[in-house]
Amino acid sequence: MAGHSQFKNIMHRKGAQDAKRAKLFTKIIRELTVAAKEGGLDPDANPRLRTAIGTARSSNMPKDTMERAIKRGAVGDDDTIFEEIRYEGYGPGGVAIIVDGLTDNRNRTASEVRSAFNKHNGNLGETNSVSFGFDRLGQIRYPAKVASADEMFETAIEAGAEDVNSTDDSHEIMCPKESFAKTRDFLAQKFGDPESAALSWVPQNTIKVDADTARTLLKLIDALEDNDDIQTVSANYEMSDDVLKELTS
Repeated sequence: MAGHSQFKNIMHRKGAQDAKRAKLFTKIIRELTVAAKEGGLDPDANPRLRTAIGTARSSNMPKDTMERAIKRGAVGDDDTIFEEIRYEGYGPGGVAIIVDGLTDNRNRTASEVRSAFNKHNGNLGETNSVSFGFDRLGQIRYPAKVASADEMFETAIEAGAEDVNSTDDSHEIMCPKESFAKTRDFLAQKFGDPESAALSWVPQNTIKVDADTARTLLKLIDALEDNDDIQTVSANYEMSDDVLKELTS
């Protein structure tokens, strides 16, 4: 289990719990509203909104909830001003962490993020203190059943992807951020909407963590993700199957 990014971890570790699903919906609603406010309500002309709609669908958000959020942003019914924020720092074991969010109160969010890092043996750093060790890439995920590994690889490369990692459970496609929208739309025409699709911070190298370090690190990540102002948490940790088994036993 290497790395941690975008909505994937939230959906897979927490999606089945109603309370956590509500938090995920809050984050997606905020992204839908901001995307519509910035680029209008036509997803064909608004790549950010198109991505948010895809995330909402893959998370089984009710259609009327999604449409209300988009309308609220596009017509200006919501006068709340959200700012995009990014925090960088180190967690237990020297794991590099990037935190992206949307907030209407920078001071509140900064205080809460700093508190989470301090409480879980981490250190909040300066801007660009860890992001140099990550690449900004498009990540698109499909369940394994939609295609064979060979078919997915051939189609993804034709769509502009750089790499495909296929397992028994899923296909994960990586593409340059510049061609993310094109690659996602090409694959969607062939295989339908993906489970998730977003720009992600992908670590260039990973740090292996033992069970004790992983336990504290995941508490930090959970604390950050539980904050409504935080959209995504990315980190460069790697857990062996033995460590994962110990944590889940």
